Amino acid sequence: MHLVHIELPLPLFEWDESKRDANLRKHRIDFVDAAEVFARPIGLTGAGLTRGEERYGAVGTLGDRILTVIFTWRIGRIRLISARSASRHERRAYRDLRSPEA
Repeated sequence: MHLVHIELPLPLFEWDESKRDANLRKHRIDFVDAAEVFARPIGLTGAGLTRGEERYGAVGTLGDRILTVIFTWRIGRIRLISARSASRHERRAYRDLRSPEA
């Protein structure tokens, strides 16, 4: 995982509305809110190939929560695929990146 800071206006995000609804029901996280994770430094995990496209994980904060957001790049936009609370391992790795000793 690498720590990066990306400054993007919110309109550069897109998602499938049915996936947004499903994610909200399952994880109680709205993609509108999850996009805000990209407004602060995020930890990026490596790409994985799913359904013929590269998908990435971003670990970052939303308020006092640490989230993992799965996304892909599509024609100059970030397409959100899922958002959930970060796992214990993801939270630890993100905090280690953020600490001055890292």
